[in-house]
Amino acid sequence: MKVTLRILLVIAVILLAYMCYASLMIPVRFDVEKDLREKAIIARLIDIRKAQIEYKNIHKEHAADFDLLAKFLNEEKLPFLVKEGVLTDEQLEAGMTEQEAVKKGIIRRDTMWVTAKDTLFGSDFNAEDLRNVPGAGIQFSMDTATIISSSGYVIKVFEAGVKYSDYLGDLNKQELFNLNEVAIKQNKYPGLRVGSLTEINNNAGNWENL
Repeated sequence: MKVTLRILLVIAVILLAYMCYASLMIPVRFDVEKDLREKAIIARLIDIRKAQIEYKNIHKEHAADFDLLAKFLNEEKLPFLVKEGVLTDEQLEAGMTEQEAVKKGIIRRDTMWVTAKDTLFGSDFNAEDLRNVPGAGIQFSMDTATIISSSGYVIKVFEAGVKYSDYLGDLNKQELFNLNEVAIKQNKYPGLRVGSLTEINNNAGNWENL
């Protein structure tokens, strides 16, 4: 009888230890998976920002949606500087400038016009995929706005992002709730976002302000 009780006690201790371990590992596993997903999402948001900045350079405003942004990347052309040749150490020491070398034909600098996609990202880049949140089967939200600065300047802004609940919704519900609660209490966007429709932040990502 005593042996049976001892075995049951050992089993109970092992079970309790496992349950404690599993409970402690929940936030760890959540954070690991969160960081993995966010790494890919941040890279995509940086690409969106890069495309939007160049779009604004050309059109004086940001693309209102991803269709316009993809069309810009696939069809519009940007200048691309082709460089052939470099100044030697002797030429640099002699005080020769690159402009002088170009005039003398020592080096060559030509401007070619290539699609915005090729200039910014490379020919293999899929502009249509820019709207998709990596691995989540959903799309980023994106919008534009006009803000008047404190000094009276008209500033064109954009915002693109995705909320925690959209890309972490399949993970532990309590950890997700805690994450959203922290964002709400701190009056922050509950997810990952680049740019802002309400403040002038130089197109910063909210992960860059942490």
